[in-house]
Amino acid sequence: MAQSLIEHETISTTVQKAKEIKPFVEKLITIAKRGSLQYRRRAISMLGDRSIVAFEDGEPVEKGTVIGKLFSELGPRYLDRPGGYTRIIRLALRRLGDNGQVVLLQLLGKDEPLKKEKRAPGKRRARKRAGRAAATGKPAEVEAAEAPAETAPQATEPAPESPEGAPTEPQAGEQEQPK
Repeated sequence: MAQSLIEHETISTTVQKAKEIKPFVEKLITIAKRGSLQYRRRAISMLGDRSIVAFEDGEPVEKGTVIGKLFSELGPRYLDRPGGYTRIIRLALRRLGDNGQVVLLQLLGKDEPLKKEKRAPGKRRARKRAGRAAATGKPAEVEAAEAPAETAPQATEPAPESPEGAPTEPQAGEQEQPK
């Protein structure tokens, strides 16, 4: 299945098979991104080196190998992508015979976005703040305003001032200044 996915860049299969093959193909593409001879040999040992055959005018024509396509097309395509080379798209179809859920397992294109942007704080965080505010007796707005101050490191308090400029002893963590 991995060879077919690399050859055709999209296959239809069941959910379970797609979830099993996805990490294997992602590891192969990560190996292909490195591109040296030792990684090519590792990919051949994991996958095999099947020929890609196309039929033109009724005659079979060899277009290359699966490993060749993996290292020459797919590896360079995903060089700047840290992972997530495949996606699973669920279809409404069911397989005849065992009624299994059918999905499309696809390799992402070059122009696909990496991840969705992070959303603003959701309802869960707002509920937590409201719960803490109710427990402390402060309004939620005051609790939210104080939240960044709570996460900041605590500064040492200034030394108490002495009356009439009398010398004071330095507190722990403070250095004595030379006179």
